[in-house]
Amino acid sequence: MTEYSVQQLSAFAGVSVRTLHYYDQVGLLKPARRSEKGYRYYGKEEMLKLQQILFYRELDFPLKEIGKIINDPRFNLLEGLEFHKAELEKRAARYQALLTTLEKTIVELKTKKKMMTEEEMYKGFTKEEVKTMRREVVERWGEEELLAVEERIRLLGKEGWEDHQQKGDEINQLLAELSTLDPGDERVQQAVALHHRHLNFYYEVDEERYRGLGKMYVEDQRFNDYYEKYRQGLANFLQKAINVFCDNGMIASKQ
Repeated sequence: MTEYSVQQLSAFAGVSVRTLHYYDQVGLLKPARRSEKGYRYYGKEEMLKLQQILFYRELDFPLKEIGKIINDPRFNLLEGLEFHKAELEKRAARYQALLTTLEKTIVELKTKKKMMTEEEMYKGFTKEEVKTMRREVVERWGEEELLAVEERIRLLGKEGWEDHQQKGDEINQLLAELSTLDPGDERVQQAVALHHRHLNFYYEVDEERYRGLGKMYVEDQRFNDYYEKYRQGLANFLQKAINVFCDNGMIASKQ
């Protein structure tokens, strides 16, 4: 059986020799054996036990509580590892959320761009129209998605948002120019791919949602009018092109 001296275990685990001596003194981690001269030696079982101790310490458990847990005859190593994995994943998610917040703040301070206000975001619409649109998004996809979309837009800043809208306008102009072709034409489908990618800035557009949006462009007069200003019949053409895009398996359906 492979054995490790206290110095070797200290190096492997990243804890001090003094800490290992203390764990031995309080009965938390006894060595597998001692040499005639009193030197401590640890085996695989002790290494795994130390791993548990360090995991619990990372989760802020006091040493006395850790001792009760790992020295309980009912303690199961695999269950312990699964517990640590679940708890660390929770922490990882929390830390990721904190990192995202920090990144947003850093970007704002570095670029000196103020995040978009609601008035800038919905420029050109009356307050009543904005209220109606926000309510419809919540009804269709939920408040969480509405807030996520608005947050993405705010973080773009005024210039970034105007640039994004300009790109969308260029895609619509391209679609209008190609609308005399068959919806399945390769050039049309390439333009639809740009349209789909542009929409994915706001939210994940899977096959079901993209087909639904195409239908809405035709049936909802507001969307119909929006696309018709580029070219008469564009809303109908775009719906057909979207259906071909989906039929060709260019995006995955919701399972």
